[in-house]
Amino acid sequence: MQMWQEILNAMEAQPWDETLWSEAAARRSPTVTFVYPRQTTSVRCTDGCALNCAHCGGVYLNHMQPWDSHLQAQSLLVSGGCDPLGRVPFQSYAAELRRWRAEGRRRLNFHVGLIPPEEIPLLEGLADAVSFDFVYDSDTIANVYGLDVTPERYLETYRSLAEVTKVVPHICIGLNGGRLQGEMDALQCLQKEDVPALAFIVFIPTPGTAFAHCQTPPLRETAELLASARRMFPEVPLHLGCMRPRGQYRNRLDALALAAGMDKIVQPTPWARRLAVAYGLDIHREEECCSL
Repeated sequence: MQMWQEILNAMEAQPWDETLWSEAAARRSPTVTFVYPRQTTSVRCTDGCALNCAHCGGVYLNHMQPWDSHLQAQSLLVSGGCDPLGRVPFQSYAAELRRWRAEGRRRLNFHVGLIPPEEIPLLEGLADAVSFDFVYDSDTIANVYGLDVTPERYLETYRSLAEVTKVVPHICIGLNGGRLQGEMDALQCLQKEDVPALAFIVFIPTPGTAFAHCQTPPLRETAELLASARRMFPEVPLHLGCMRPRGQYRNRLDALALAAGMDKIVQPTPWARRLAVAYGLDIHREEECCSL
């Protein structure tokens, strides 16, 4: 019996789309990379967020260190809150970051948000990668970020960034309060682009945010989106990123992500690690942010 069949049967969650899962399995690599990003430090270039987004509310900024030029990390994820236009204002730190990178030949990954075109050249030769939150649904943009911009603005920004550095689109499954809305549209849009990799994260109902009362995205819909992505992007590395719910949901999701053919899984659960061994996958290990 195929790996995906055994995992789905064990979850007693029938009926599943057998055609989808068998096609995803046919495109799955025999290799999986488990990522433990302890060599990447997340730093913030702001103390707050002007948007106060419904899914985050600035809570996750507390998990990041303030920028310090004496950091000895192997790599940094440069992040922070957004300004009222939806960009992460890293610009005042660009010169310091360039020196930090050059002195130790260390790597930088950026969250930049909806950076304006005139600031994108700052990233050339500075960013080793940009993790770009790609949202392709007008209601989600308005409900989550409170921004009056179109999905096309996200596509235009992605394209402009991709001209100067590696850009890994990130799709947050269930971003709109736990509902899947626009994620498939985003995938179909990105099929027309030359993406170097594609990362998925999953909405977490977070205390202290406007979406604290919401539910996690339905597990079946979430897993089927991952399997659909494998089918749609057979040659593109697919990542399951660090932001996803914990507990039993994560156990099941990680197993399904293996079955769906994710190439990288960040901080995999013990169950996922055991399954990878049991199914004879060639397991690699990395210790920096999955986008680098």
